[in-house]
Amino acid sequence: MTVHDKIADARAAAVASIEQVDDLESLIALEPSLFGKKSELSSLKRLMGKVEEEERAGVGQALNEAQRIVRAAHAVARERFLTATRRVQLEAERLDLSESLESAVRGNLHLVTQTMERLEDVFVGMGFTVSEGPQAETDWYNFEALNLPAAHPARSMFDTLYLDLGDRTEIGDGEGGEATNILLRTHTSPVQIRVMETLKPPIYTVCPGRVFRRDTADASHMPVFHQIEGLVVDHEISLADLAGTLNEFTAAYFGGSIRSRLRPSYFPFTEPSAEFDITCVICEGAGCQTCQRTGWIELGGCGMVHPNVLGNCGIDSEEWTGFAFGFGIDRLAIMRYGIKDLRDMYTNDIRFLRQF
Repeated sequence: MTVHDKIADARAAAVASIEQVDDLESLIALEPSLFGKKSELSSLKRLMGKVEEEERAGVGQALNEAQRIVRAAHAVARERFLTATRRVQLEAERLDLSESLESAVRGNLHLVTQTMERLEDVFVGMGFTVSEGPQAETDWYNFEALNLPAAHPARSMFDTLYLDLGDRTEIGDGEGGEATNILLRTHTSPVQIRVMETLKPPIYTVCPGRVFRRDTADASHMPVFHQIEGLVVDHEISLADLAGTLNEFTAAYFGGSIRSRLRPSYFPFTEPSAEFDITCVICEGAGCQTCQRTGWIELGGCGMVHPNVLGNCGIDSEEWTGFAFGFGIDRLAIMRYGIKDLRDMYTNDIRFLRQF
């Protein structure tokens, strides 16, 4: 048998073995016997040294042609198996566009955010703007500018969280304040100071935001909560204007049957000062356990802006007067929706939050 005959037999055997394969895995397993060093065609290459010199060119061409034919047969088989595999895969992943899909579950705003936005809408409708400020404040904006100097006994009303910034004083108070004077604001009143420093009267603005105090979390207290405060500075503003504004807000937010009233109180930043109550939203003034049978619920504090506060902001208290008020947004939310424990709003229980 000549070398050419051996090459033809090896080629035919390789092609036949390819045609007998049933799947891609078997074809891959066959590749070493087709193209490896121990394959029949590779073994024939080693006979080239024994072939007469004048026949070597012809034998080489025959070997190359045989390998080309085997590789072509292998490529055809491989493509056939890949096509079949892709067809099976596509069939398994086929989407039935006629099927009805379940509607996606959409998220919604947190109860406190909803309450804050509703409050802003009510006050904007009454002619107020909305102002914001930093949550990390200086002692000046949080206390001293509000008529609360370092030795003032009223500072004991606030459990303040101070920030240890080392030697850094990026949040300066304009006088190179020390880092120990940086704190987390205990109310949103510092925003009122910043507004009065920046804008010239008349001023009508509300200041909502997050505040911080060293409180232990319980059914009615949280170390992080939300407040909204209002400020008006204009000519000839009186306590009657304050009472009228709160009455207007109460009716707009709670409904016409809910009224407000003022009770004398004390705050360092207002003079005179008052607490303001609203008709109990549970019993509508009839008296219940929530309002301790009085028909009223305390909502917040208010009063006429103290002349010292106006002076600290460069506003002439002889020409301008104003009033301020503030209350807790979280508390307003639990009152409106009858929630008994403030902590329920912050446990991230989706079952609870979806109710609102």
